[in-house]
Amino acid sequence: QVQLVESGGGLVQAGGSLRLSCAASGSTFNFNVMGWYRQTPGNQREWVARITSGGSTQYIDSVKGRFTISRDNAVSSDNAVNTVYLQMDSLKPEDTGVYYCNRVGIPFSWGQGTQVTVSS
Repeated sequence: QVQLVESGGGLVQAGGSLRLSCAASGSTFNFNVMGWYRQTPGNQREWVARITSGGSTQYIDSVKGRFTISRDNAVSSDNAVNTVYLQMDSLKPEDTGVYYCNRVGIPFSWGQGTQVTVSS
């Protein structure tokens, strides 16, 4: 069972930066495509960025050139903790939302997310 814990959110002015982290425990983590998602009030959770186990990345158009997803694939053990990051630069008010990480495709149990608020 993989547990996901997101952190790093906060309040930032437009143009600023944040770095989100997602700590994932579980020996199968290294073999999964992982993604960052965000949810805003009244809207469905949307995919923002993804990264394969080999490090290939994809982004939605609205964040291309501003967000960078990366991951640490530590040597796996049953108690290994691996991390997925989302570096967010040149933030805009429309980036505001709760950010989650999870496996792309069939999700693990969702973590609590981390709130990102960008003021204009």
